[in-house]
Amino acid sequence: MTTNEQGVAGERADILDFLGKHRYFLRHTAQGLTDEQASTRSTVSELTVGGLIKHVSGTEKHWAEFAQGKGETTPTEYTPEVIAAWQDQFRLTEGETLTGVLAEYEKVAAATDELVRTLDLDTSYELPAAPWQPPGVFWSVRRVFLHIAAETAQHAGHADIIREAIDGQKTMG
Repeated sequence: MTTNEQGVAGERADILDFLGKHRYFLRHTAQGLTDEQASTRSTVSELTVGGLIKHVSGTEKHWAEFAQGKGETTPTEYTPEVIAAWQDQFRLTEGETLTGVLAEYEKVAAATDELVRTLDLDTSYELPAAPWQPPGVFWSVRRVFLHIAAETAQHAGHADIIREAIDGQKTMG
């Protein structure tokens, strides 16, 4: 069903279409990979296809919560546990599978799509305090969704490079 068939038009339809396109590219990159391949570091970075999907899913969920006005706190102390948790969002950990990460991503995407359809895009919230973020910066819900789309597109490109180095498959071209 297209976004227009669901009664969505204009910029909401554009946001949904853009998100859908880049989510497809990211998911397609993982098509046919085993869990071992999805956890393969095929470049000099720590990134893996499975880890990128997990990261994009978690990031999208985080920003969707922000778009609903649900505040968050940023760690003020970067303990070894905080650092380890940050690193774990970029890789499949013990007991995680590519199938499971993809299923979670589908749930997160569906929830975000519903928010794109229903939230007031002009509502703004202050970004949480963080060492890299000065106080008093506000983002509109619209900007949050555009940020999710940009994050997805960027990491779909990263995943494509990693996948190509694993077995030569490319998302496009």
